[in-house]
Amino acid sequence: MPNAEQLLADALAAARGTDVGQAEHALDQLVVADGPAVDKALLARLVRGLGRLWPRGWQPVDLDRIATRRLAPRSARLLRDGLAAQRREQPGPVPPWFDEQLAELGARWDGDAGWLDRRAEGDRITALRDAVDGLVLVETLPPIAVLRPPPGGPAAAPRSAAPAGGSRMLDRVRALLAKAESTTFPAEAEALTGKAQELMARHSLDVALLDATAERPDQPAGVRLGTDAPYAAAKALLIQEVAAANRCESVWSDDLGFATVLGFPADLAAVELLHTSLLVQATAAMLRGRAERHTGHGRAERHAGSGRAERRTGGGRRTKGYDESFLNAFALRIGERLRAATAATDREAAEERGDDRLLPVLAARSDAVRERVDQLFPGVTKHRLQVRDAEGWASGTSAADRASLDAGAPARRAVRPGH
Repeated sequence: MPNAEQLLADALAAARGTDVGQAEHALDQLVVADGPAVDKALLARLVRGLGRLWPRGWQPVDLDRIATRRLAPRSARLLRDGLAAQRREQPGPVPPWFDEQLAELGARWDGDAGWLDRRAEGDRITALRDAVDGLVLVETLPPIAVLRPPPGGPAAAPRSAAPAGGSRMLDRVRALLAKAESTTFPAEAEALTGKAQELMARHSLDVALLDATAERPDQPAGVRLGTDAPYAAAKALLIQEVAAANRCESVWSDDLGFATVLGFPADLAAVELLHTSLLVQATAAMLRGRAERHTGHGRAERHAGSGRAERRTGGGRRTKGYDESFLNAFALRIGERLRAATAATDREAAEERGDDRLLPVLAARSDAVRERVDQLFPGVTKHRLQVRDAEGWASGTSAADRASLDAGAPARRAVRPGH
């Protein structure tokens, strides 16, 4: 009988194919093989596979995001714990951010002996299938942009420190946005979001001027934000618009379920905070609009009599079209208003400081971000939006007006709606 390594290789090859019967047969061979030997082979291959991901741009949170999206929950949890096993054997220096991500994910490892049986919950066959599925994912992920020096390589040199008040400012912003998300009064949400945006914009300007005189100035960095279904494209558009308003650039990887945002650290923090809050506000407004729309349709049905069945036909498609149009319109309108607010803050700050340092510094930082985008994503393309539901588009625009800052002059946007 083949050894455990060969049986595992056969099971992985079969799982990648299209023959379900062959995949089940290969899994059966693993089930009847020597359990400790199979577990050892699985763990060794998983650790090797995970270690190969880091130089290819992947980070623990990226892997967990795509595993949660593509795999069964138990398989995703198995990979999460496998991260802790791999960390134990990681050669070379390990940057602090890597361990912080493992802690955030709750990755844990409680010993090699019997590791799969402890996760089997009495069902070894399913546990083996979960492990094989997880390994297939790990070994077939493509290279992505390297945003941070990976573990095992040269440690990143420390950059200029953030202003002492930076963390306190972010705490204030989080508190303001949390209140904006929870209030049921649009005017209050607008005021709270506006104050948060003002704080972030002014903090960004302070950091930019301080960094311009630093001996070792910061360089553009990057973060990845998830764009899960439903309405992944609309969520990616919201990220793009918030990024543009905060001097960042966003590139969406549809097949991998995330958008990569590139910019300077203070601006990236603003994008993450504001995007998260606005997505909550947009979703809540969309659901309210959908409910009001359906209530109106229900009244029409009661008066229409024989037309009731016809109105119900394709209701799911109508709802999907409404939701997509709502979220797309919300994102574009938010982008216009945030960019106008950022420009106003820049002008006000330049006047207050009474010098010509600010605008050249901001222009240089924007150039640096665009150069970084060109380096990491030389083949990026753009696409046009399609408006599928005029009512959803109008409602989304109105919701953005209520949820964001006062309207300003319209600004250029990279993606325009088309019919």
